[in-house]
Amino acid sequence: MTRAPIISVQDLRKKYGHFEAVKGISFEVYAGEIFGLLGPNGAGKSTTLEIMETLREKTSGKVQIAGLDLDQDPSLIKRLIGVQLQASGYYPGLNLTQLLQLFAGLYNRTINPVDFLDMVDLRDKAKAKYKDLSGGQKQRFSIATTLINDPQIIFLDEPTTGLDPQARRNLWRLIAGIRDKGTTVILTTHYMDEAEVLCDRVAIIDSGRIIALASPDQLIDQLVATGFERPKEVKRANLEDVFIHLTGKALPKED
Repeated sequence: MTRAPIISVQDLRKKYGHFEAVKGISFEVYAGEIFGLLGPNGAGKSTTLEIMETLREKTSGKVQIAGLDLDQDPSLIKRLIGVQLQASGYYPGLNLTQLLQLFAGLYNRTINPVDFLDMVDLRDKAKAKYKDLSGGQKQRFSIATTLINDPQIIFLDEPTTGLDPQARRNLWRLIAGIRDKGTTVILTTHYMDEAEVLCDRVAIIDSGRIIALASPDQLIDQLVATGFERPKEVKRANLEDVFIHLTGKALPKED
């Protein structure tokens, strides 16, 4: 049975003057999957993400989100998606409960802030200000704000950058849990281990073009089939495993 895409991108292009940042890419994202957009800096992945988020205008091409055309229904699309904000998007004088209530008001919704703090394991920080949170706590809270409007799709742009290994693993569990509840997740990351663990499929973008699109396992198998071998023997564990083992097997909440 053919799966219906929740996102369809066809021949998407974005030019800045004479420079073409996105060069006619096409892909589909299926409902309920974690889809990774991977690529080096300047490859065009963030531009592609911002176009789908309705934050940046495209030069040409066609984008459909949940059956809605990006050109015709951007306001309706905004109601169906959640976008992770950067730190500058939060008022420093408000605590987490107040911030959640503020965002709920923007969506004309009435919520119980504790429910959203429970989702990201931050109930004990309800009266704390955003600026006083640790890096991992800030990222978890920012994901909570993307869920306020009960979105069908959330967009996460490098959500674990700068986090320690424990905080990264905690955030992985949170993202996987959101997917398991039926929400589609679009993710960008520079951490290939993160993409391998989380993503159902990935698109690798380089110089504005998609050069590979498949599941992480399929891409790895394709590479191995070419005769590729790592120059160094792979050990049964790595240094990150050592760090996690020594500092907290149960992955406690970060300070």
